[in-house]
Amino acid sequence: MADLFIARDHQLGLAAARRLAWQWAEQAENEFDMECTYEEGNDTDEVAFTRSGVNGSLRVTATRFELSARL
Repeated sequence: MADLFIARDHQLGLAAARRLAWQWAEQAENEFDMECTYEEGNDTDEVAFTRSGVNGSLRVTATRFELSARL
């Protein structure tokens, strides 16, 4: 198994980052047959994703995206 971690700072604010994360989740479901669940929090959202051979999460804050995956 391989682990993957990608972190990117941004200046979008939480509302815009949240919209982008929703779009990413929809694209992952449509293009890669992922099963995604989205949980909104007060200052951090999390998209959990899974499919055969991969699972992980995308954390979304007002200033940062963090993607963790296990292949």
